[in-house]
Amino acid sequence: MIIVYTDGASRGNPGPGGYGVVLKSGKHRKEMSEGYRLTTNNRMELLSVIVALETIKKEGQTVRIYSDSKYVVDAVEKGWVFGWEKKNFKKKANPDLWKRFLKIYPKHNVKFQWIKGHNENPENERCDELAVDAALYGKLLVDKGYEDSKD
Repeated sequence: MIIVYTDGASRGNPGPGGYGVVLKSGKHRKEMSEGYRLTTNNRMELLSVIVALETIKKEGQTVRIYSDSKYVVDAVEKGWVFGWEKKNFKKKANPDLWKRFLKIYPKHNVKFQWIKGHNENPENERCDELAVDAALYGKLLVDKGYEDSKD
């Protein structure tokens, strides 16, 4: 089983933002993060999950994702995203990221677990630290999906 912790952060909503990911499999551990110059917290929460799943190269893995994002966890676990997909994400936020998520999601056996953020969970706290540091101190990338949707 692969254990994944994810988090996203933004300074302002919209504003500079970042995501943080911790992947654990047996004795292996990998941390990832990136920052963006203009984005939203929900986009970073979702992007953290996408990047984590895209990093897992061998298909068919059992993956447990721990996230403090009700937006992401509920959308998947309650099946909302599949209804949004049927309606081509009409009037829904972040369709570019949800479509990207739906391409990678079926390649693994994924289960989400919501955890309370900022509640002394060491891995969640580490993800938050990675996300905030990426947003504040990293080389900020362009979130084209967000910025292009604002034109």
